Amino acid sequence: MWANVAAVILSLVAFIGGLKVMRHGLEGMAEGRLAIWLQRLAKTPTRGILTGTVTTAILQSSAALTAITVGLVAGKSLTFRSGLGIVLGANVGSTITPQVLNLNLWGIVIPSLGFGILAVLTRKPALRRPGEGLIGFACIFIALQALKVSLHPLTTSHWFAHALSVAGGQTVLAMVAGCLTSAIVQSSTAVTILTMTLGSSGIIPMTGAVAIVLGANVGTCLTSIIAAIGESRQAQQVALAHVILNVIGALTFLPVIGPFTTMVGWLSQDPAQLVANAHTIFNIVCTLVVWPFTRQFAALIERLLPDELHA
Repeated sequence: MWANVAAVILSLVAFIGGLKVMRHGLEGMAEGRLAIWLQRLAKTPTRGILTGTVTTAILQSSAALTAITVGLVAGKSLTFRSGLGIVLGANVGSTITPQVLNLNLWGIVIPSLGFGILAVLTRKPALRRPGEGLIGFACIFIALQALKVSLHPLTTSHWFAHALSVAGGQTVLAMVAGCLTSAIVQSSTAVTILTMTLGSSGIIPMTGAVAIVLGANVGTCLTSIIAAIGESRQAQQVALAHVILNVIGALTFLPVIGPFTTMVGWLSQDPAQLVANAHTIFNIVCTLVVWPFTRQFAALIERLLPDELHA
């Protein structure tokens, strides 16, 4: 049993490591230009949302993009309101990975790993970064499959099934667990993938699995909070907006999580797909609700946390 526990931990480490390697490679490809692109593309809230969505889908980390946005706002390269649009879009972009990884990608994973290793071994800067991106992508998918295999024997363990059933059966506890886990591993994507895997085992109720995912969206806000410590008031406003958006969204969905899970189940009865869809719908709805009122939301944040000049 302990061997399976160790295998689960190693699979999670490999998954998160793959995310970091892929992000490092993709960021390297845009080195010196990412900040310029964000400045140019995020001129309005709507363009900021689209930019945040696409960039997060590429970087595979809403937390990383939010931290970058906080840094740009702190350096006065972006205004708070432009940064707010990027944060709204980043939440939507974070839903891409769970959807993609739920597909059967073995046909491209192994070739990606092979080409990635060859590209890195050439030591040519122009090929190294794309190679890292391919290796990271392959590691993510392989680690996910290893995680599924490692978890299977544990699901037959009475204590493991009982513990997860208790946690998953209490939506508030499940949401708190998702929040804390996401804050610790700094990846709502990793928590969502793990929840998809556990949900597929059938020992976590779907309402509990969805609650964990909603909580994970709150936990990932810790990165932006840390990035804003000691920075300008506008940078802190970006972090506060990120926290308020996700906290209010999660609390709004909490009382109706049962009907919401049932509704999402109409799209797919597959547990893993249901969790991925719930994650996607939650973030899209939260962003769409705020989108028409972005300026008013920004004004509220500025009132809650006034600029130093008006404090």
